[in-house]
Amino acid sequence: MTADPTRPEAPSATLADRDFKRILLIKLSAIGDVVHTIPLLHALRRRYPAARIDWLSKPSPAAFLRGLPGVDNIYVYGENKTEAPRYNWDGVTHWLGLIRDQSFLAMLTTLRRTRYDLVIDMQGQLRSAFVTMVAGAPVRIGFDRPRPAVWKRDGERLPKGTIERAWKGSRERAWHAYTHPVRLPTLEIHAVDKYLLAADMLGCEPAAPDFTMPAHPETALRVAELFRAHKAEGMAPIAIAPGAQWETKRWRVEGFAAVARHFLLRGYPVLLIGSAGEIEVCRRIAALAPGAAVVAGETSLSELAELIARSAFVVTNDSGPLHLAVALARPVVALFGPTNPAWVGPYRRPKAALTQSLPCSPCYLRDMARCAHDHACMRGITPERVIAFMEERLEPRRGQVISETGSK
Repeated sequence: MTADPTRPEAPSATLADRDFKRILLIKLSAIGDVVHTIPLLHALRRRYPAARIDWLSKPSPAAFLRGLPGVDNIYVYGENKTEAPRYNWDGVTHWLGLIRDQSFLAMLTTLRRTRYDLVIDMQGQLRSAFVTMVAGAPVRIGFDRPRPAVWKRDGERLPKGTIERAWKGSRERAWHAYTHPVRLPTLEIHAVDKYLLAADMLGCEPAAPDFTMPAHPETALRVAELFRAHKAEGMAPIAIAPGAQWETKRWRVEGFAAVARHFLLRGYPVLLIGSAGEIEVCRRIAALAPGAAVVAGETSLSELAELIARSAFVVTNDSGPLHLAVALARPVVALFGPTNPAWVGPYRRPKAALTQSLPCSPCYLRDMARCAHDHACMRGITPERVIAFMEERLEPRRGQVISETGSK
């Protein structure tokens, strides 16, 4: 971690001097957020080399996190469709159902019996705060409540209504669960550095953020098979990830197809990647870009990471594949509209986030029905602009990438 003016001047002396033996890290989802938390995990492992460090995650990231250097155990939250209570005043029936769910209760019992001396909740919701309290650790770190003095000041530089919809701190009163809240002096801080504030509180030594991820021989073999099946062996492919959780984050199909056609003509294999839920949009792009291969739904999260690691370039929205590409040090171009790249963009690669300078963006609206501007923030990003960005960084015909300094 490097010095950052947005961080506290000094770590908490009471925590920095303690040697924790059993640590639970909570970050449930989504995959981009989980990737952003990996440097915190490695910082904890460097600080407490002999400690037991466990991670509580949702099922999909849990499969990816298994074998991650520094993790001793992965606990799966939401397995068998179990959930902790949600913030819902009408949720009495949910509480009753939860009490009857034996698998969830068994997990809580295991966490309680482990006797953690430190829990770090980076999810900051009622469900994660509930687990934090049940675990019973004497030291519980999580994000502080939203502070109006901070978010109102930062919100003045954003379009009207943005800051009210954006992340401002722990939600659903989760902050009541923490003995040591992480206070943010500003919201103008990337998610990676935001999570590393917890490491600062614990007195972790400054170091560059470490995104080291698990590598499995069987995963590499599986991806090699995919490349052979889709004729992507001769040159590193262009990977296009058109999906995103929010409807408003998604660039138009025609734009992705235009990029795909350009690089197919240049001789690059083009792979359309994503989850099973993104197969249909990938098929629509492939129909407009004959030769592009639909790989969405064919990879696990670990295999997706391996595929990205072997790609010449990744084209994506604000999505999980973006953050995987950055963590794996792959070249990426990301299309941003409703969200703020300063907070969740390509980490330390501001030029890789293409945006439109509009008075309505970022807006943090999730549904297209609420957009009164015909999705101008994403529609205004042209395929020509994306292609030009990529061509400036690709060495002709070899799939090698030129860095910002001009070296290969």
